[in-house]
Amino acid sequence: MPESSDRGRSKRRWRRPSVYDVAREAGVSHMTVSRVLNDQPNIRDATRDRVLNAIEELNYTRNNIAHALATRTGRRIGVLVDAPIENGPNNTLRALEQAARTAGYAVSAFGIDDGDAQIRSGVMELATQGIDALCVIAPRASSLDALREQPTGLPVVVIKSEADAMWHTVGVDQRAGARLAVEHLLGLGHVSLVHLAGPQDWLDARERQQAWQDTLRDASGVRGTAVVGEWTSDSGYQYASTAEWGDITAVFAANDQIALGVIHGLAERGIRVPEDISVVGFDDLSEAKHFSPPLTTVRQDFDALGERALECIVAAINGSDDLSHSLVRPSLIVRESTAAVPS
Repeated sequence: MPESSDRGRSKRRWRRPSVYDVAREAGVSHMTVSRVLNDQPNIRDATRDRVLNAIEELNYTRNNIAHALATRTGRRIGVLVDAPIENGPNNTLRALEQAARTAGYAVSAFGIDDGDAQIRSGVMELATQGIDALCVIAPRASSLDALREQPTGLPVVVIKSEADAMWHTVGVDQRAGARLAVEHLLGLGHVSLVHLAGPQDWLDARERQQAWQDTLRDASGVRGTAVVGEWTSDSGYQYASTAEWGDITAVFAANDQIALGVIHGLAERGIRVPEDISVVGFDDLSEAKHFSPPLTTVRQDFDALGERALECIVAAINGSDDLSHSLVRPSLIVRESTAAVPS
């Protein structure tokens, strides 16, 4: 008999605590617990504290399915990610997942590589998971063009640095970042520069190149050339190892991988960085400070981008009709790969 009683206590010990258990522990009604969980107003601070302490004491976890049935929301965000292995999309997804987790939202992600069919299947797949909103990390213009033809019936937030007449948008200010890089080189006295741009289907590459052109146009006595390549170290290496450098003294690479290839290619030709040529990248990869020399670059604050995107998504879920546009400002990280123009 005692053994049976022990088994019963063991079963009760491992039962998932419910909202009623929390209410009993806090000495309030289950409706009060529900109001605290949903952050409703007009609850005394002392009562709210008792409920929160009971939640922590019991290690209570909200039943999201029950919550979804009660509120008609699943607290789930669908994320359509184009080119998910690339640095920008990958870091944006990770930052958004972290911000969503902190706010009590789950994230379902669908990665695509190319093609209208993948856009359509991705939207349909995410929609079947009961998402409340769709966030699109689509850095390529072709992917966004395909998305415009695909109705979703959901609030949509797109990660891009330019406003859009169709969607809420959030992004890192790519033009401001590129301007910081170019103005840094101009401030060091460089007047003959080259920009190794990214592929032109990528919106960020276009924005960075446009800022490069605008900044040089506003300066006097400066010569600049833009060369379109890929987002790879091989692309930078190929250019650096074969180009006629002439009087060029500075390079603005559209990302850190390109910059790494440039430094490698220059080193093989006996051209020193920064004594002969200064190099600036974009992204501030975790490895950038370990390049030889450590790389001057533009840092994108992906954590701030994820938080800003989540704020926009939640506002859209709550019925915000006015299309919003928000930008996160990047910063310049100065290291040893740039110096004053050689005399």
